[in-house]
Amino acid sequence: MRQLSRAELRETALLYRQAASDLSTLRQDTTARAYTEHVNHLLARAHHIIYSSRRKGFKKIFLFLRDEYPATVQRQIHYVLLSLVLLLAGATLGSVLTLARPQFMRHMLGPQMVETIQRHEMWTHSIVAVKPYASSRIMTNNLTVCFVTFAGGIFCGLLTIYSMFQNGMLLGVIGVACQQHGMAVDLWSFVAPHGSLELPSIILSGAAGLRLAHGVLFPGLYRWRDSVALAGAEATRLVAGIIPLLVIAGSLEGFFSPSDAPVRLKFAVGGVLFTLLLVWLFRPVRAATKPSR
Repeated sequence: MRQLSRAELRETALLYRQAASDLSTLRQDTTARAYTEHVNHLLARAHHIIYSSRRKGFKKIFLFLRDEYPATVQRQIHYVLLSLVLLLAGATLGSVLTLARPQFMRHMLGPQMVETIQRHEMWTHSIVAVKPYASSRIMTNNLTVCFVTFAGGIFCGLLTIYSMFQNGMLLGVIGVACQQHGMAVDLWSFVAPHGSLELPSIILSGAAGLRLAHGVLFPGLYRWRDSVALAGAEATRLVAGIIPLLVIAGSLEGFFSPSDAPVRLKFAVGGVLFTLLLVWLFRPVRAATKPSR
C-alpha cells in the first residue's frame, strides 16, 4: 500500500467499493454461487491488505491528534457552535432563575452545598485531602458525562440537548450563588485551570451528539442505516480527541485547582491552556483546507 500513489490509492478504494457492491448483487442470485465465492475471496484478500497496512501505535495517535482531529472539529464547527449556544442558554436561564427565585438555588444545588456557600466556604477543600483518589474519580465522572452527552444523540438528540442545557444551568446557578455571597473570585479561580479544558470538552461531546442526531433524523440521500453509520463514525472521531483533554483537566482539578496557589497563577494557567487549545483546534490544517476532490 505504501508504494501506491495518491491516484492509485483512490482507484483502489473505488474498486474495493465496486467489488463489494458486486458481491452484494451476486449473493441475491442463487445461480452465481461460483462467482460469489470468487469475489468474496478477492474482497477478503483486499481487506487484509488494506487494513493491515494501517499505521498503529503512538505514531497513529499522534498524527490523529495533530492533524485529523483539528480537521474534524473544523468540519463540524456548526455543531460545535450549536452545542456552545445550548450551554450558554442553560447558563443564562439558570442565572436568571436564581436571581428571580433564590429558592431555585437550593433545588438545583441541594441544601448541603447551599449551606456551605452561605458559610462562605468552598466545597472543594475536601478534594485536597484525597488528591489522587479525587483526581481519578473526577476523570471518570467527566468521561461519563461527556460520553453520555455524545451517546444521547442516538435518541434524536434529546438527551444531548438536555445534558448540555442542564450543565449550563448548573454553571449559571453556581456562578450567581457564589457572586451573591462574595465568593466569585474563589469560584472562578478554582474553575479556570481545569475548566479551560473541561468545558470545551463538554461542548465538543455535545457537538458529537448533535452530529449523531442529525444522521438519525435527516438521512438525506443515504439509507437511514448508512446515514447513522456515517454520522456515528464522524461523531466518534469528534469525541475521541477529548479524552486527553479530560485526563489533563481531571489532574488539574484534583491537584492544582483546589490548592493554595496564587489566584493570578490559576487564571494564568487557565488562560494559557485555553489559548493553546484554540491554536491546536483552529490552526490551518491541510486535511481541512484541501479536501479531496
